[in-house]
Parts: sequence; C-alpha cells; structure tokens
Amino acid sequence: MITLNKALLKKTDLSKKLNLPQKDWDRLPEKVLQFGTGVLLRGLIDYYFDHANRNRVFNGRIVVVKTTKNGSNNLFTDQNCLYTIHNKGISEGVDVNEIILVSAISRVLNATDQWDEVLQVAISPDLKIIVSNTTEIGIVMDNLVNLQVQPPHSFPAKVLDVLYHRYLHYEGDMEMGLVILPTELISENGKVLKDIILASAKMLTLPSKFIHWIKEANDFCNTLVDRIVPGNLSTNEQLKAEKYLGFSDQLSIMTDPFNLWAIESTSIRVKERLSIAKVNPGIIIAPDIWKFKELKLRLLNGSHTFSCALAILADFGTVRQAMNNAVFSTYVKTILIKEIVPTILNDQITETEAMTFAHQVMNRFSNPFLDHRWMNISLNFTSKMQMRNVALIQGYFEKHGSSPQYMALGFAAYITFMRSEKDEHGNFLGNTKRGCYFIDDPKAAIFHDYWTKYSLKDIVIHVLKNQTLWQTNLNQIPGLADQILYYLELLNSKPVLEVIEELNN
Repeated sequence: MITLNKALLKKTDLSKKLNLPQKDWDRLPEKVLQFGTGVLLRGLIDYYFDHANRNRVFNGRIVVVKTTKNGSNNLFTDQNCLYTIHNKGISEGVDVNEIILVSAISRVLNATDQWDEVLQVAISPDLKIIVSNTTEIGIVMDNLVNLQVQPPHSFPAKVLDVLYHRYLHYEGDMEMGLVILPTELISENGKVLKDIILASAKMLTLPSKFIHWIKEANDFCNTLVDRIVPGNLSTNEQLKAEKYLGFSDQLSIMTDPFNLWAIESTSIRVKERLSIAKVNPGIIIAPDIWKFKELKLRLLNGSHTFSCALAILADFGTVRQAMNNAVFSTYVKTILIKEIVPTILNDQITETEAMTFAHQVMNRFSNPFLDHRWMNISLNFTSKMQMRNVALIQGYFEKHGSSPQYMALGFAAYITFMRSEKDEHGNFLGNTKRGCYFIDDPKAAIFHDYWTKYSLKDIVIHVLKNQTLWQTNLNQIPGLADQILYYLELLNSKPVLEVIEELNN
C-alpha cells in the first residue's frame, strides 16, 4: 500500500476524506525548535501549531530534534513529516470521531549526528519558540556540562548551547530571545529548566552579559499539558484507517478529545508569539496555572500511578481493558472520589471543580477507542510515584488522621511490581501470569536489593524510609507502613482482583 507523503496530497479524491493543509504549508518559516519526537508532543503541541496554521494565525513550522539514540528518522523522512491524528472519544456528551492530517513539522534532526544543523536553526531570525518533552527525568543538572562536546550531553545543556550560539550570532540583541516552553511533568518546569541553564552557564564561566541576556531576553514559562495520547493505533484500527484512507501511515497516533496546554505568564511577548492560543480553546495563558496542574497531576496522573501496578499484576494490558472490569473500575472511581478529591480541596480548588475533573478522568480512562498500555504508564514508575502521589498520601493523613486504604493498596502493588530478577544483561525483570516484563525504572536496583535481602515487613520499612526515593521518611505517617504491609501480604497470597474486591466491599 502507498505510504502517506507529500506527493500523495495532490490526489484530488483525498480531500474528500481529509482536511488538507493550505497550499503553502511546506513553505512556511521554521519558527519552533522542538526537543522530542514523542506522541504527546505530536498529539497535542504539534496539533495546536498545525490547527493555528490552518486558520492562518501562526504561519510557522516546527523543526524537531530527536534527542534519544534509539531508532532512526526514516519514518519521518519517508512521510515528509506528515502524519494523522485519530481523535476519538466523548467530549461534553458528544461523540468525537475525526482524522486530522498534521503538516506542521518541517524536518526531524538527530541530535547525535546533526547538531550542527540544530545550531543553524538556533541562529535563524525566524525562530521564536522552543518546546520540549524529554520525560520527567530529562530536566536534570549535568555537573560535567561541556559545550565543547557536540551535542552536549543533557537536555538543559543542549538548550544552553542553542541560546549561547544565538546570543553570539546576534551580539546580545535583546529582541532575539526566545519563548521556552518545557512540557515535562515536573513542578515549575520552566523555572527549573531556567535555573539549571543559569547554573550551568555560571559553572562554565560564560560571560555575565550572556547570563543577563538569558534572564531578560528569554521567557521560560511553567506549563502543564493534558491529553491522553497512548501512541500508535492498534492493529485493527490501523487496518480500518488504511482501508478508509487508501494509504499507510506508520506515524499515525490515537488521541483523546480532551486537550489542555496551560502556560504561566504575564508577558506580552509570550502572548504575541503564542498566537496559536487565539484559535485553540485548549490553550490557556494565565498568571498562575497551579490549579490546573494540581487537578491534572493528582486526579489524572495520580490515579493512573496508583492503579498501574494493580492493573499489570491483574494481567490487564490496557487502561480500557481494566476499566471494563467492574471490580477494577470501582477501585479507580473510589480512589478518585473518596480519597484524592477530599485531599486536594482548598481555597483555590472547589469540590465542584475537583468532582467535575474526576468524572472527566473516569470517562477518559474508559474511552473505548484508546489502547493506553499500562506498561507504558509504568515507565520511570518511582519518580512518578514520588512526584504525583507522596503529597497525596501525606495530605490525606493531615486531613483525616488516618492512612488512605486505596492509596495504600496501590502503593503495595507498586512495591510488588518492582520485585525483580536480573537477567544476563543486567536488566531487571518482573513476572506475571502473562510472562516477564521489563522494569524501566532507574531505581529498580534498590528494590531488587530489598526483595533479595528482606522479609515483607522489612521491605516496607526500608522502602518507606528511603529519602532518596521520596525526599521524606514515609514511616513517619502513623499507620501507613502497617496498612501497606497488610495489602502487600494479601497481594502475595491472593489474586489481585480478589484483594481489590475485598477492599471495595
């Protein structure tokens, strides 16, 4: 079957099935430098830029930088960076089923082999914006930062290199700064990235005028993104799409209709450069985005993380499969309504707002079109548990004076999930009835050591007191260790769904 590409768009009958891009789409200037090729960026951020282009608002394309060594750029090259988004689900009670052709990406550069080309983009007068999603562990300080190494090792060092080349090229022109929008799910992602870049610049003794330029000519914005983008279409959906469209798209992705990009800024420059907000209702530019972050982080991401290990241990492959099970869906609904919602209520978040968002989460998890795999959600499991859920466990005790049972069960399942054996390559493998699974977590070795050395009781104690994991000693929460140990023992003696059903009853 023919592959989606630029030449294919000239077929007159294709316009009957797809809303084709404007005639000059491939001649628009490159205004955005994007770090990351992941489905979240392509399914949300690039979608926003594409939609704005179609409405003749932004009129710019995206240069994508592939920052990982895995895989190649061949699919993007073969398809002229074109791909389709299959947006399916329910939005405000209305069924949504649409296919969107995205043409906003101009090219994909590999950081390892094409860093010189990235730096050419960095000095382009058309460049206005940097966006990124390098996962929660991407925005980290590199104490051995070295701009003589090309490309620089860490993501913040790469951005520093881009900014320094731009600064030198334009001789410190204050009008040539950029709007920098990290979308990694960490607290105050823009501020953290800026602080690391400034610290790195000082460590390298770069000119004080450059450091001033970083601070004053550039806008580092805290942002929050929210859209469920599970990845490639299922085999069945792919076949159906190919039959309907008449071409193959190896970059196609499925998305949930709900979409949000909250950007924290009061800068006129940010609002001017992000003209895409004028035609995308899901983009919110506000002085404070804390409320949006808290709702999403705790209700959507938090419930995902508490549920993830339970679902995998119960042999559910996708979120949809798990939510189709009455016992499991009751667990998710209860942890949302009975434990998480009461914990996050305050003078900024009302019960109505939290309950509305919680019900949206349930609908999104139950989307019959999405195959969101639990193993993908388990990536960097420990950092997600720390960032999303430790505050919830602490907050629940502060409000109720007792440990949360549903959260404790989810945490016990997480400890069980992290039980592993080491293979000959040093990988950590867990095991379910379906077979072995790869534990893709930098902290896997710690849990392997605990499970090898200790009893269940001692495992719980050591896990909870490890401040490297949690930045606090969770044993200080009265009753939490006992509650987690109780469920850990049950999970090691009974089927997961039986344990959940006992709790539900």
